[in-house]
Amino acid sequence: MIQFQSEHVTVFQSVLYQTTTTVIQTKDMVLLVDLNWLPNEIDEIKHYVDTIKGERDTYLLFTHGDFDHIIGYQAFPYAKVIGSIALAHSSEKEQKLEMIREFDNKHYISRNYPIEFPKVDVVIDKDGQQLRLGDTTLTFYLAPGHTEDGLITIIEPLGIMIAGDYLSNFELPFIYQSAKAYQQTMEKAARIFAEYTIQLLVPGHGHATTDPLEMKRRLDVATDYLERLCQAVTANDEQALDSLYKEHAFLSSFTKYCHEENINIMKREYM
Repeated sequence: MIQFQSEHVTVFQSVLYQTTTTVIQTKDMVLLVDLNWLPNEIDEIKHYVDTIKGERDTYLLFTHGDFDHIIGYQAFPYAKVIGSIALAHSSEKEQKLEMIREFDNKHYISRNYPIEFPKVDVVIDKDGQQLRLGDTTLTFYLAPGHTEDGLITIIEPLGIMIAGDYLSNFELPFIYQSAKAYQQTMEKAARIFAEYTIQLLVPGHGHATTDPLEMKRRLDVATDYLERLCQAVTANDEQALDSLYKEHAFLSSFTKYCHEENINIMKREYM
């Protein structure tokens, strides 16, 4: 379904995990971000892009390589792919593909395109790297922590921030790679907010927002959670850890696993 729409931006939201696919159109290009999840959802997005594309080049940006974010890759085989250097050289390519195959097989899902890991055409290897397409400028920032291969992207002059799996309106930090790197990425996000006038923030899961106060709230919530989690882990405070778990939305075996991973990574890095 369409969650947000303006003259230049359409944000689709999957029924699964409130995962977003963003379509941005300027006179210079059409940019798709993290095409996902179900075949009918991808078909809807593909039909929309086909109706607006015209003669413009199509780019496919991956905020990171989690399987739910790369699952629609080959639905646009002609698109030029943008990703981080860690995504391009990922050592977990086959593991991510197996997760897609397992998901599809478990739910009896057939797709009309092959399952492949993204081949990156535009490799981002440093903060501030830019891709200029006519009057449109994409500025990239490496964003590890959730995963090693994360990217945050600013699109100007539209003032759009594509945050990947950060700054959700409901999802607390899931630390799959590094707690210290996650904290540093939140510090980097704060600097981005100070440097740019962000008019639209789009997270990988949850709702896009145009409200600067809501953007700050999300950053503050994530930063506060990480600080309190670190304090609880280093103090071995089981009661505080249990309270932190209950702050997660949609409590399930999945959020339980993610909470335990957060604790394990905190212990490894701080104890």
